[in-house]
Amino acid sequence: MTTDHEGVRELLAAWAFGALQPGDDLSVRPHLAECDNCAAEAARLRETVRALDGPPSDAPWAGGSLNGGAAVQVPETGGVLALALRSRRPASAPGIAPHAAPYAAAVSGLQALLRELDGEDGNRNSAWGTPVVHDWDVHDTVAHLLAADEPLALRLGLDPSVPGAASGAEEDADWADAWAVRTAEVIAHEQRREPGETVAAWAAQSAALLATPEARDPELASIATTLMGARLPVADHFTVRAFEVWIHTDDIGRALGLAVPPPPEPHLWRLVHLAVRILGTALGPDAPPVLFAVTGGAEEWVLGSEDEPVRAELVLDPVDFCLLVGGRYAPDEVPRGETGDREAARNVLERAAALSWL
Repeated sequence: MTTDHEGVRELLAAWAFGALQPGDDLSVRPHLAECDNCAAEAARLRETVRALDGPPSDAPWAGGSLNGGAAVQVPETGGVLALALRSRRPASAPGIAPHAAPYAAAVSGLQALLRELDGEDGNRNSAWGTPVVHDWDVHDTVAHLLAADEPLALRLGLDPSVPGAASGAEEDADWADAWAVRTAEVIAHEQRREPGETVAAWAAQSAALLATPEARDPELASIATTLMGARLPVADHFTVRAFEVWIHTDDIGRALGLAVPPPPEPHLWRLVHLAVRILGTALGPDAPPVLFAVTGGAEEWVLGSEDEPVRAELVLDPVDFCLLVGGRYAPDEVPRGETGDREAARNVLERAAALSWL
């Protein structure tokens, strides 16, 4: 019998939800054929997934913030969905380099969530029209991600998934305008298709990105390139893609009343470190210096001027910091520890919230 009994048990919820990482299925299925206890538990979880209809109306709630401070309620427990997502291990598909693993895991998580919306034919039901963020419903949000991944896909030599991609726009001074036009174009195109077709196109593009040499070779991924107005190594652009997929997975989960857990801890810290670097660059060397830290980590950063004494100290939870940078918290509402000059601290918070284009 398979000896990794406990390891397989930890993956059963992901198996029930169809959210296993590539390669995990090779260990889970043979074990289920040999272990009656795990097979019974897997059957129970699969039946729960089939019957899952969201949390009960009296489930406990935790406060949150979305779209510049509008109050949002998020269930503290998300049933089998949350368990399935939490059971995703940081390891990804064989050959995927560490810099691309957060993106692979985020894609897997969103795919698990979207399976909750499939009708019997895998296409449209009323949940796809649920308002999510901006003026997008669930279907539009997936279409947005199809457009959002496109600049990196084109740069790595992939063909556009939707006709009409404008090559080179990401380096133009007016990249934001070109990006807004392309996003609207892709969403309009996908609105004429069934949600299942849009999900399939997005999943295929994601898989193609993860199959590129740059997703598997850290040396190739160390080459810097300008996308979406930011010049970063390709490895960091993969982290940006992971960040956005997770943010919008969380958006969809909130809209549907399903709790979406944060990325696995090693992936979360990759998001944090990249966000701190970008925030430091955005503040520049003349901003009032603020000592910044994220709970659970051993590092501290001085953001702003290095030529004068620190004026304030800020401490944020890593998930709250990422949600702030992702535009899902207003600067005044993000939970934080704060001492010293309030204006200096507020400058950091406002700059962090302004980084988002999501």
